[in-house]
Amino acid sequence: MAKIGIYGSSFDPITDAHLFTANTVAKRCKLDKVIFLPCSSKRQDKKLYASDEQRVKMIELAIEDNEKFEISDYELNQLAWEIATYKTMKYFRQQYREDEVYFIMGADLLVDIGAGKWQRADELIQENKFIVMARDGIDMLTAISRSPILRNADDGQTFHLIDKGIALEISSTFIREEFHVGGDPRYLLPNAAYNYIKENDLYGYNRKK
Repeated sequence: MAKIGIYGSSFDPITDAHLFTANTVAKRCKLDKVIFLPCSSKRQDKKLYASDEQRVKMIELAIEDNEKFEISDYELNQLAWEIATYKTMKYFRQQYREDEVYFIMGADLLVDIGAGKWQRADELIQENKFIVMARDGIDMLTAISRSPILRNADDGQTFHLIDKGIALEISSTFIREEFHVGGDPRYLLPNAAYNYIKENDLYGYNRKK
């Protein structure tokens, strides 16, 4: 039985923090595979700056030398009204029926799910396992205990909490802003992704250099 982690994000662009997080989670949780899952531009709650195809390419370039890392375009191929983490995780559980599948997320998302802000939050929590990464200012145990949705599904195996030495303050937003104003965030993202951004004039690079 393999252990599979599903790592969803905008990846707009993918950063060194994304790679560090995926690698650290894989090591600490003994995952056999981490699947990078870029969100779709069709989602109404996301404003994206690079196309689906461009973000996929940057991820592919960034992870090509790590045999544990893969990418899935599953959500990119779904109809806008069909995109929901509950349905996505159901799909991956069906794909890996003999394996353990985990959804990798930050503690801020755990709080949102616990507040019922995600579609079918109850079923999402009851039917899946989660690797939850610490975020500044959030006590994960308190977040679980205060939410009926979370605490009633916590059987000791639902949540794998990682609360030490993983948070990096490198965001895709910061990198986009640096490119836009003529900065050079070269060493905050994979070199292959950095070169791709330059070659394709993403995030205003050529207009500000």
